Amino acid sequence: MLKPLRATKQEKASRLRGRVEKVPAAAEVTGWRTGENPAQWRGHLDHLLPRRQKLQRGHRPAMPYVTSPPSSAACAALAARALEFRMLTAARTGEVTGATWAEIDLASKVWTVPAGRMKAGREHRVPLSIRAIEVLNEATKRRESAEPDAHLFPSSRRGQPLSSMAFEQSLVRVGETGFGPHGFRSSFRDGCGACTPFPREVAEAALAHVVGNSVEQADRRGDALEKRRAMMEA
Repeated sequence: MLKPLRATKQEKASRLRGRVEKVPAAAEVTGWRTGENPAQWRGHLDHLLPRRQKLQRGHRPAMPYVTSPPSSAACAALAARALEFRMLTAARTGEVTGATWAEIDLASKVWTVPAGRMKAGREHRVPLSIRAIEVLNEATKRRESAEPDAHLFPSSRRGQPLSSMAFEQSLVRVGETGFGPHGFRSSFRDGCGACTPFPREVAEAALAHVVGNSVEQADRRGDALEKRRAMMEA
């Protein structure tokens, strides 16, 4: 099962093998089976399958920053608004789909993503532009629950977050099939570098990237929120 996938899509094959490995492991813990795990990698499948090539999947396709995003008229669905919010905040998919109203401070126009939901494991503050606030106001009109832990962009299943596939489907609906949602982070970074005077460190901070060595990171305690606010508005 893994051999043909390993030859062309090593990232997917690696994830699949890891998930398959959990099944016999769980069965062993519950006493349903004994013996070595047939899906384990080290000392077993690593001798049978070709080693993974670095960056086989390449970079995710990104829309050129000079291309206009899908228009509001064409994207009226909640998923499209969530995608626009993602573009306006340069956030990752999971950060947007898991966002709750408790993380939003409309008074100070800041979205605070807790460390537990960030890839780097550090709290991330996102300044909200005028259009980002407008998107949230539109989401407020559709808000079904007043609870603070209610999702900004809930799915049709009550209380559940929006699926990550909803972003790709929104792009398909407006005829954009050559770009992936994650590529908008790259589009954002290219636009910052080519069309704005903001320093590299500010653009990288907007993407929640860790910049510099350990000493520099220790000395830099601020997150350049106000500079990023001007940049996000631009």
